[in-house]
Amino acid sequence: MPPRTIRVLAALLAFCPAVPAQAGEGGFVPGIGDLLLMAGLALDQRQALKFDNPEGRIVEAVAVGPIEAESVRSFYAQTLPQLGWRAAGPDRWARDGEALALEFPAPTPAAARSAAAECCRLTVRFRLNPL
Repeated sequence: MPPRTIRVLAALLAFCPAVPAQAGEGGFVPGIGDLLLMAGLALDQRQALKFDNPEGRIVEAVAVGPIEAESVRSFYAQTLPQLGWRAAGPDRWARDGEALALEFPAPTPAAARSAAAECCRLTVRFRLNPL
């Protein structure tokens, strides 16, 4: 790799935000026991939410990684039906009275202008709630 490329990569990595994360290798999305976390994604523990009430559970988990949204969609389109989930719309799934949504929030305008945006990771939000 040319020295200029290495310097550019080092500079970009220096501006990437640190995210408390857990590796996605073999892990599961917390609060959704059988939902495998795609390899290449890491959980952002700061954004985890789990709430149980008589109507059902509400879970929100966020994962980030240097991966394309289409790869994530493809992975879960193949994986979720094997776990009993049925498609309920684009990036939406349903099973046993619960709805699962995969969301891909866009970076904020300030983040998009920052140098860190050059090394941005995809953010995937998993939302589970009662139907």
